[in-house]
Amino acid sequence: MSSYQENRKKYITIKTRELLKELPSFIFDFFRGIEHTSSVNTRLAYAYDLRIFFEYLHKNVEVFMGLSSITEITLESLDDVSPRDIEMFLEYLSYYEKTLNDQHAIYYQNGQNGKARKLASLKTLYHYFYRQERIKRNPTSIVDMPRIYEKPIIKLEIDEVARLLDIVESGEALTEKQKIYHRFTKKRDLAIIAMLLGTGIRVSECVGLNLEDIDFNYNGIKITRKGGNETIVYFSTEVEEILRDYIEERNIKECKTVDHPLFLSMQGKRISVRTVQLLVKKYSALVTSLKKITPHKLRSTYGTQLYQETGDIYLVADVLGHKDVNTTKKHYAKMDDERRRKAASIIKLRET
Repeated sequence: MSSYQENRKKYITIKTRELLKELPSFIFDFFRGIEHTSSVNTRLAYAYDLRIFFEYLHKNVEVFMGLSSITEITLESLDDVSPRDIEMFLEYLSYYEKTLNDQHAIYYQNGQNGKARKLASLKTLYHYFYRQERIKRNPTSIVDMPRIYEKPIIKLEIDEVARLLDIVESGEALTEKQKIYHRFTKKRDLAIIAMLLGTGIRVSECVGLNLEDIDFNYNGIKITRKGGNETIVYFSTEVEEILRDYIEERNIKECKTVDHPLFLSMQGKRISVRTVQLLVKKYSALVTSLKKITPHKLRSTYGTQLYQETGDIYLVADVLGHKDVNTTKKHYAKMDDERRRKAASIIKLRET
């Protein structure tokens, strides 16, 4: 695992520990129990979701209102939560506010996806303690998951991909101010977008790359997936050419970190996820105003092209790093439906 990934893991672990101090003590048992079957990112998400749930109970459910803080909630009191309480909690998530320092209020909204994730966290919590017979009831088992409506895959078409790369390389249509910075970042930005489009890796995997993670003998890169597993992903000779051109320039610049990040910021440090998101947004807006393109949409573009060319959903799942092929099938099922429709139109029963 690269130093970037290790530092990121340490940061998330420390953040999770801080959140655990704000939660009931029995939550520590839950986190210890799921440690070997979940990632640090998943546990951090659980901590945030559970904090919102316990704060809701403390403020809105009579049994918990008399407590001084949510840390006083006991494991046994989870049996006092009814399915209706959980359904009311999901409704509460649609729109709620939190007051900070008795002055500023922050407003939050959750769509179906946000509600589903938080309910999934509750289901996991209740299932864990119910299975251990430490609580008598599991009210989450009879609460239905919010219906999730499938969104169409937003991706770039072939001509849009070519246009995007041309704009990054030339700086065409950038503002005068943007062109000043473009002189210094052109090769880096082109290499980043080519890497995302040419390998389908996640933006976090991209910014975590070090120079030693690239092997031009096999045109492969070593990346660390979300769960911490290392794998090799390969790139084309077209991407190789762009990468070599960037690395030649990058090696003469001063690197201000002890490791060797592949992609550097203008300050000579490892580029951030946010910076990559902004540069993708900047260039893609010049290609299409109708699509909101993010690094993840570039990943979808790669996955779509790979599936169109191979028709092998298992290969796409493997390259994209999906643990469950059903995740991949769910995203690309529409393409199969379009193929079947096209096949039906090919068959003619009568001459026309």
